[in-house]
Amino acid sequence: MNTNQVAGLAGVSVRTLHHYDEIGLLCPDRNPDNGYREYSDKDLDLLQQILFFKECGFSLAEIGKLLGSPAYDRDKAFVLQKKYLLHERKRIDAMLETLDKTMKSWKGECNMTQKEKFGGFDMTHNPYEEEARRLWGDEAVDRSNAKIRSMSAHEQNAIAKGMDELFMELAKIRSELPDSDKVQKAMDKMYHYFNSNFGCHYTLEAFAGLGQMYVNDSRFTRNIDKYGDGLSAFLARAMGIYAEKQV
Repeated sequence: MNTNQVAGLAGVSVRTLHHYDEIGLLCPDRNPDNGYREYSDKDLDLLQQILFFKECGFSLAEIGKLLGSPAYDRDKAFVLQKKYLLHERKRIDAMLETLDKTMKSWKGECNMTQKEKFGGFDMTHNPYEEEARRLWGDEAVDRSNAKIRSMSAHEQNAIAKGMDELFMELAKIRSELPDSDKVQKAMDKMYHYFNSNFGCHYTLEAFAGLGQMYVNDSRFTRNIDKYGDGLSAFLARAMGIYAEKQV
């Protein structure tokens, strides 16, 4: 589907979709003949997740971190989103009740306490933000860090050297097509290296999400692009293709 079709289907503007692409949140393939964006079924599934999280009160930066987390689990995301939306429905019902009472109060048909005037207006925090962070944020990072801290200095240096060599090799092929056999073999090596060294198992979806974090999080982008300009964006595409091909 092209951008206009997706915008009409999802009820968002073309400008919004362009912005998601620019910040690395939703990056569809480009038609090689005209350079236009072409959205796959997988892209539409990702857009749905983005919009669900937006409705749940998360910022685009937070959504990028959640979707890019190695521990991200779509089934758990659905459960969390449903809990939030049910909570929000309950809050809106309370606000509608408050509005009805207020209208009657203005007509002199009933009296309201000061507390009743603000029923349903509790918007001081997102009740499920902490749960999302626990599921897909700091916990996964902490687990990986704990694994590394448990290693000897020699083991840690070996991991650092291995990562350095891995990204230097990847930088050499960043001009290749991301879906080429050469690049995809490198992605397979990268996938198994990560799963062998960091104390947590990357699902294919999490591996693709990690690639998106390389372009969503400026800290990742800066560190990875030190090996070669544009490497982070190249890896985001190549890792996503790898994950899709393994299904």
